[in-house]
Amino acid sequence: MKIHTFDTTLRDGTQGEAVSYSVEDKLAIAQKLDELGIDYIEGGWPGSNPKDKEFFARARELKLAHAKLCAFGATHFAKYAVDKDPSVLELATAGTPAVSIFGKTWDLHVTRALGLPLERNLELIRDTVKFLKSHGKELIYDAEHFFDGYAANPDYALKTLEAAAEAGADVLCLCDTNGGRMPHEVSEIVAVVRARFGGVIGMHAHNDSDVAVANSLAAVMAGATHVQGCMNGYGERCGNATLASVMSNLELKLGHETIGAEKLKSLAGVCRYIADLANLPLRNDQPFVGHSAFAHKGGVHVAAVLKDSRTYEHITPELVGNRQRVLLSDMSGRGNVIYKLKEKGLADRLSEDARRELLDRIKHLEYLGYELEAAEGTFELLVREALHPNVHFFEVISLEVNNKIAQGKHAMTTATVNIKAQDGVHSATASGHGPVHALDVCLRQCLSTLYPQIMSVRLTDYKVRVLDQKKGTAAKVRVLIEWSDHSRSWATVGVSDNVIEASWLAMLDAIRLELMRITAQDQTLDKAVEDYCWGV
Repeated sequence: MKIHTFDTTLRDGTQGEAVSYSVEDKLAIAQKLDELGIDYIEGGWPGSNPKDKEFFARARELKLAHAKLCAFGATHFAKYAVDKDPSVLELATAGTPAVSIFGKTWDLHVTRALGLPLERNLELIRDTVKFLKSHGKELIYDAEHFFDGYAANPDYALKTLEAAAEAGADVLCLCDTNGGRMPHEVSEIVAVVRARFGGVIGMHAHNDSDVAVANSLAAVMAGATHVQGCMNGYGERCGNATLASVMSNLELKLGHETIGAEKLKSLAGVCRYIADLANLPLRNDQPFVGHSAFAHKGGVHVAAVLKDSRTYEHITPELVGNRQRVLLSDMSGRGNVIYKLKEKGLADRLSEDARRELLDRIKHLEYLGYELEAAEGTFELLVREALHPNVHFFEVISLEVNNKIAQGKHAMTTATVNIKAQDGVHSATASGHGPVHALDVCLRQCLSTLYPQIMSVRLTDYKVRVLDQKKGTAAKVRVLIEWSDHSRSWATVGVSDNVIEASWLAMLDAIRLELMRITAQDQTLDKAVEDYCWGV
């Protein structure tokens, strides 16, 4: 069965804490959601703020191939006639083929929040739906607090749906606005509504009880054919139903069609794209699309997955655009190492004893505080060093860092590095924007004549974590640095009770790894390294 998808990332999603999009961001996300195959994209509330007003004005330029853009609003204010209410007029003129409006369903809200007689609320619903339908709009009616309203006064809750349906609403969407209902309650109530009303029944779930996805699936199983949510679960308080999970379950577990199997393969990429524009990290443990969704760490798990991925994976990751990952840590078994060696194309080049030694070294590094799960660059360097134990591109003789901070002036950092390479000793002194930058400049100056390729390596991210908090400022720290050479990215790690030394160790790993890679491709450099190895 076809289940219509309604994404509210650009409206309800922006009500989540720390979520903010520019108009350009919203336009880009709308285009991406359309490419994914979403049926409805709720762009915002055009009468509520200048940003949404501008969005709808510029959204007329969007070339949406599939999705219908939807403007959001409410039933008209009781003090206005419907055709005089400014916010309703904004919906009528927003230029979207569809509009969604919410109305009060819970008698408590009508009498306490609005201060109106119950019958007057029904008039507001009828008048607003009828007015917007007269302007040629497809009308999605969001019955706010429907499940709470039904629990308190089922007769009145159903009357609000009747008012919307009689006025011409195309979708009756039932909202668990407070996010407090359980799946069995949702299923029972949706079944009642489905039996009473024709047309399309929808579900809008919030995640305050951590069952928004389950509630959305329960609604579909009870007869709903329209589901609302945010791709990454953003939204007020604990967020909305994570639409990525809802769609994946509907397509892969329950046999329904949402965006189709082919488009589903783009799902993880779209979720990452939206998270990037929100400037929020996509949750590693987000089901289906998160970085850890198909990650395996325990040795027993990895050994089984290597034989048959079905042993510890509920679906094939590629179905949703994700991939299998195996992590390295002190919990690793030989299977983890073998998997990683295969992944790097090095599996046949290490003996059984060498693999065992490598595993022991990994576990020792983890014991010292290293984290190789995220620092696969450091792991690759360990492997390459095991393959070529006599290869030494350079040795660090000494380094010195000086920071000078004067009252009212910018801090000044100067570093000096001395290294020994195959053609002798190289020294460099440089200033930088902090110690890491100054050391980086020095190291490149020392090595760039021999190895000009390292000039393409650049730092892209830098993270520090305190490992033993009880020691305060004397604590050991772990520095994780991400790098890129414009063709690939990798991360390296360093650990020390001195943050500068930890950073330096991670930096050395990055440069040595790049030189190892270059050696595998450059016979001239390989010969130079070989000559140096004989001399040390």
